[in-house]
Amino acid sequence: MSQFAATVADNDFPATACFSVHARAEAGVMPRVLELFAKRGLVPSSWRSATSGPDQSLLTIDIRMRGLKGEVMDYLAACLRQIVDVEAVLTSRTSAPG
Repeated sequence: MSQFAATVADNDFPATACFSVHARAEAGVMPRVLELFAKRGLVPSSWRSATSGPDQSLLTIDIRMRGLKGEVMDYLAACLRQIVDVEAVLTSRTSAPG
């Protein structure tokens, strides 16, 4: 995939990419996740984060991003999986607004 393809969301593409990021609840995780989108000029359509577990040590971040095609969604998911303290990244696609 070209660098250009990984930086652009297509507002005319109706699908919404959904990412569920599961990580250790460490202070640097959220800014590193957001940076992955920001450095490509992308603003997520939706962002929700919550801690859980008996000692609040687990962090779940749910991100929705409109206009990402499959190859770009897969590329971003692979990048998310490389972030320190990220344990799993699940993806899905919906045609509903993000």
